[in-house]
Amino acid sequence: MYNVMLVDDDYPVIELLSEAISWNELGLNLMGSYENGMSAWEDAKSSPPDILITDIGMPKMNGLELSARIKEVKADVRIAILSCHNEFQYAQQAMRLNVQDYLLKDTLDPEELAQLLRRFKQAMDEEAQKGWERSRMIHLVDESKELRKEQSLKNFIHQPLLSPEKWRHELSEYGILKPGSHCLPVVGHLEDVRDIKHRFASNQTLHFALGNVLREVLEQLNPSAAHVIYDAKSSLLLFSYRPGLGSNIYDDAAACLKEVQRMLERVLRIRMSFLIGRGCADPESLKAGLNELLASRQQRFYLEPQEITKLNGTLEQNSLHGDPDLFVYYDRASSELRESLLGKGSGAVRDTVDRWIAWIQGKRYALESVKDWVLKLLLDLKLRLHLLHSLSPTYTADALHKEIMDMDSLNELKSWLHDYLESTMQAMDRGFGGSRRSEVAEACKYVSLRLDQRITLDEVAGCLHLNPSYFSRMFKKETGVTFIEYVTRMKMERAKELLRQTDRTVGEICESLAYDNVSYFSKTFKAYAGVTPVEFRNG
Repeated sequence: MYNVMLVDDDYPVIELLSEAISWNELGLNLMGSYENGMSAWEDAKSSPPDILITDIGMPKMNGLELSARIKEVKADVRIAILSCHNEFQYAQQAMRLNVQDYLLKDTLDPEELAQLLRRFKQAMDEEAQKGWERSRMIHLVDESKELRKEQSLKNFIHQPLLSPEKWRHELSEYGILKPGSHCLPVVGHLEDVRDIKHRFASNQTLHFALGNVLREVLEQLNPSAAHVIYDAKSSLLLFSYRPGLGSNIYDDAAACLKEVQRMLERVLRIRMSFLIGRGCADPESLKAGLNELLASRQQRFYLEPQEITKLNGTLEQNSLHGDPDLFVYYDRASSELRESLLGKGSGAVRDTVDRWIAWIQGKRYALESVKDWVLKLLLDLKLRLHLLHSLSPTYTADALHKEIMDMDSLNELKSWLHDYLESTMQAMDRGFGGSRRSEVAEACKYVSLRLDQRITLDEVAGCLHLNPSYFSRMFKKETGVTFIEYVTRMKMERAKELLRQTDRTVGEICESLAYDNVSYFSKTFKAYAGVTPVEFRNG
């Protein structure tokens, strides 16, 4: 018997189909009914079905993603899509995951599905008689062709061009640079890469899904165009055209790319931006054009979401010198961000981030300078807002550096900053004094902002409009330490950060924390950390 998996978040539909169809009489086994794609996938990983009947729009994982993943573990699975009327048009036009049929849920008759299941079973029986190996070999040949095309184009890009005519012949096998034709290269960049990685089980699944959508759109709109998935973040599209025929290849390519964007977003919830290169007449210019596109990191960094634009090579040349003026605004940005974090709420933090990102977007600073600037801001915030031991940093300095340097666009960096600073605010709310009393939390924030100053209990109590004796008792009760002990602890933690992450002298650190005497500072540090400042730095 063949196993069937039924997946739909509409429980009445599951109940109807489960009970109305005589599964055993059809020679089928209903192995399970599921209300979302994720739970179905968990079972399918170990026991993939022979037949998948699935809705499209579901929480956690939609039906098309589920179909793609199951096909990875069982390439010959039969698939039937259940679609609402408003989804039916795009379901028909979506990527062809060898979906055998689409059924409208609005007018669904169980007998209609039963007939489809009979056809599935008959086809599978016939296929078994002819031998699955033959059809499997056909599938492997098609898959192998795509892999060969992908590898061939990568070799063309990265290896020395020793024989242009040999490459012209090889490229023409994929429809590129045929006699009399030119080629317009385009690079597509995935957006929201972090989110995509969470939603797709692997790069292979993403690769498979992207390839199907690209193939579907290009077959409909521009059959002569070729495409390959270049890496986990980018794809290459190559549009063949004959010059001088009155049409504008840039406009034609842009229209096709807009449709690619529309289908990717509707089917896979993926967004992609595109850089269009220059028309190429021969292998030499095409190789140079592709390398120029792939090296356009500066223009890529400033692409707006789903932007389609032409390559501007001068941006890359200008970015080599950078713009030192960005760091002129460092102190101002650091102060605004710190104040937003400490008292104005998440809305103010987002506004501050958005304002500075918009400033950077307008100035088009060199991307390396922007990343260094952001990294320095966040490391400085860690120093200035260092909390009690109970508050562990979300990222180490090395992890922050790796995360920021791996980002390809300013928009991605902005989104990441929103999430990072939101988690920082939540940690601060948990960590300031570990207290449920708002007065104590405010006192701890006050201290964090003024570690470079002398801080007295009377001063803080006055700011909180509390009696100093009452405030002292309340602080000790809530935190387990006296206020003076807390201030000392925070200053010593700051000193440890400065010793670990800067090259300032012990005397300079002592002065920055408002200690008058280096000897007293060193004794206080040793009492807190168990070693002298110099031993701590060298250890």
